[in-house]
Amino acid sequence: MGAIWRFYRDRSFMMKMSAGFLLGIVVGLIFGESAGVLSPLGELLLRLLNLIVIPLVVFTLIAAVDQLNPAKLGRIGGKVFTFYFITTGIAIIVGILLALLIRPGVGLTLPNAEVDVPERPSVTETLLGIVPDNLFSALANADILGLIFISVVVGLSISSMLHSGEERIRKMGHLLGDLTVSLSEVTFRVLNGILQYAPIGIFAIAASAIGSQGLQTLISLGKLTVVIYGGIALQFILVYFVIMKLFGVRIGEFFRNVKDAIGTAFMTSSSLGTLPVTMKAAKRAGISDEVASFSLPLGATVNMDGAAIRLGASVVFAADIVGLDLGFSAILGIIVTGTLASVGTAGVPGAGLIALSIVLTQAGLPIEVVALVAGIDAILGMGATATNITGDLVGASIVDKSEKQRQAKPERSG
Repeated sequence: MGAIWRFYRDRSFMMKMSAGFLLGIVVGLIFGESAGVLSPLGELLLRLLNLIVIPLVVFTLIAAVDQLNPAKLGRIGGKVFTFYFITTGIAIIVGILLALLIRPGVGLTLPNAEVDVPERPSVTETLLGIVPDNLFSALANADILGLIFISVVVGLSISSMLHSGEERIRKMGHLLGDLTVSLSEVTFRVLNGILQYAPIGIFAIAASAIGSQGLQTLISLGKLTVVIYGGIALQFILVYFVIMKLFGVRIGEFFRNVKDAIGTAFMTSSSLGTLPVTMKAAKRAGISDEVASFSLPLGATVNMDGAAIRLGASVVFAADIVGLDLGFSAILGIIVTGTLASVGTAGVPGAGLIALSIVLTQAGLPIEVVALVAGIDAILGMGATATNITGDLVGASIVDKSEKQRQAKPERSG
């Protein structure tokens, strides 16, 4: 038994995850709905990942922020958000242009289904929602945006204590700083144990999903799937590769270091669930803790390049179904609305439905298209989530690169 465990433990994480995923597909196709008996094993993985996400976000973010002065935090935050908005805007343009070229919705009809779309929050509600009115409810409801706000505030407070003129306050600041670093280390040790179980959970998720829905789920609405995956490929080649080249990031080495995070995102379709693996991948890629611990939890919540590609393509898809030709002004409105919707609805329950409904409403298109797209949501979500995570890591990498270059300038001038 010990030899079997050592063999399993020593295999690469990506190999184990891929093996679990492929074996799950095979089992699902062979046993059909009977494979659903494995679903509790997949649910256990999702529960474990959700269990570790909140302490990971809170402790690593506090530990990162309390080491930064407000000026540096503002500089890093400005760079991160600039990257997010630019790449998200490009992503939705890519989705629109590719869909206009292939016209995936031509010949399709709307399903006779009612769509239960969650109520759309106003701009004021979205902004106020960032600040939770109760710490314990934010923890209980996994309000990630609220917890990020709290963590930044606590981290800045500890930072101010560390730089206080009173020795007593400085000592307390150091005590709290050491405590958050220690809690962060404990969290990563728990995470290592969870990741050993992850391939088994992935096997169960794939088997139960394919077993209940069949191969038809993977091939339905194939043209839209081709459009969105083609858009994802273009986003990688024309955006991420170019940006990394401009900032001197070695593309091959970068992707070798972060492949586990991208693969996990693809298999779980969860940016937040993948966050623990993303944090470890950032360390392997040499991204500093102060940048990674701030930008990656934020990116997992608000940076949605893959979702933006889906939005752009889905709007053209909807226009094709009803025979509407989109003019330049309509497309420009979709770009602006889609960019803001993909970022602004992050962290809201039913965010995907809300974002798509916002863009469809803005374009004057039938909201029932949400139900049609939902039929292939699983396969689209896999690629979109992998793209989201890649965007987070690329953004963290170039921000870290620019910060290191900035720090090196005084040394050269001296």
